[in-house]
Amino acid sequence: MIIRSSKELKARYYDLGPGDIFLGTLTYKHLKPSVLIDLLERGVSCFPSALSQTLNRSKAAQVLVLKKLMLPHTFVITRRVDLIDIINKYNWLGIASVVTKEDHLHCGYGIRKWDTIETVYSFMAFSESSYPFVVQPFLENFTDVRVIIAGDYVEAYVRHNPNNFRMNISMGGKNYPYAVDKDIEKFCRAVMEQGKFPYAHMDLLITDDGEYYLSEIALNGGIKGARISRKELDQKKQNLLENLATIS
Repeated sequence: MIIRSSKELKARYYDLGPGDIFLGTLTYKHLKPSVLIDLLERGVSCFPSALSQTLNRSKAAQVLVLKKLMLPHTFVITRRVDLIDIINKYNWLGIASVVTKEDHLHCGYGIRKWDTIETVYSFMAFSESSYPFVVQPFLENFTDVRVIIAGDYVEAYVRHNPNNFRMNISMGGKNYPYAVDKDIEKFCRAVMEQGKFPYAHMDLLITDDGEYYLSEIALNGGIKGARISRKELDQKKQNLLENLATIS
């Protein structure tokens, strides 16, 4: 049995078992992790994968799984003792300004810049509910590139905002096309493979010396700066999922 919508999944949920397939992303708001685990335990295949759907909703989880592909000294902070440990590391390394990313908040709204890691600690003393979050060194100069990959389709564009370190187009950033070379495409596909993403919207940080790192990855994201239309892209994604269901 192949289930192609969350509505159908909810209606047939207790009928599913080994060999059945769910195509699409879950719409359960608070129960999504439990549902994904339950489906996996019952032998139900999910496309996109359970791992990619888990990473898609959590910046902290992305650091846990994809840390080696990100900017060096990027960490996920889950409790106060983690933050104290990072204070020691950053001060020893001479890292001053840092950026934090609030979990589950998108479009640049959860990204904050701090002059020092100590300032983060002082704030967190009154905000225990903000855990977990991501912290990494602040880059003064870099190129922000959004890469969209769906099967053989690859497109990328630069997001630039001279008035805000948040490069999101929704934050006032501008965009222009970016040519993806073979090395960057290979890197992006390695990220997708590790996170089990069948398709992806990826944000890369490219430094002045040509190094590139994963910033974030999502199953769906903004395409305001892309040539492809949302309808065309969604169809490519659906075709990929249907093909995965056929060969599984």
